Amino acid sequence: MLKLNEISKGIIEGDNEAVLELVKKALDDNVSAKEILDRGLVPGIRKVGELFGAGEYFLPELLVSGEAMSGALKILEPELTKTKVKPVGKFLIGTVQGDVHNIGKNIVAMMLKGNGWEVTDLGVDLTPREFCSEVEKGDYDILGLSALLSMTMPAAVETLEALKKAGLRDKIKVMVGGAPTTQEWADKAGFDGYAADAPTAVEVAAALIGES
Repeated sequence: MLKLNEISKGIIEGDNEAVLELVKKALDDNVSAKEILDRGLVPGIRKVGELFGAGEYFLPELLVSGEAMSGALKILEPELTKTKVKPVGKFLIGTVQGDVHNIGKNIVAMMLKGNGWEVTDLGVDLTPREFCSEVEKGDYDILGLSALLSMTMPAAVETLEALKKAGLRDKIKVMVGGAPTTQEWADKAGFDGYAADAPTAVEVAAALIGES
């Protein structure tokens, strides 16, 4: 029978084709989608995060492993939906107004999904009003704001202020990240969490809802 650590190994090596074949084979062998996720995919992507954090993996490796993870999740999603696996939490994410860069945001979203989060990705170049509208109508635990340019950092703060003015600030935790942002800046601006990279974002998100 297929060993789930082979799936983990495929994720770590960024072998998209092998991972897809192994996931399909596991399903054919009547291994549950949740078991494939918990014992195959998640350990693999967590190891990738550790390697990235240790400076042994870089952005290219993170991207190819992320692609393998995303492909596997697409196969498992219908099965996971059927079994109604309860997500760790609900995460809303998007890039702030004036910023159309999405690589960092996409990696964070992928890693959150791989760690059991239900993620809603609003896309890029979003106004404070658009973020507020989605927060108001949804039941999200965390809002993640991505600012990849120093000139768009004020837009992240404006979004935070817009949530306060709309009476929504107490409804949701707000995280921020992006190349020019820092922990000091995030703390001063009043964000609940800050992450310098995707693996850290997963850890901070879990801590914010008491799952760490």
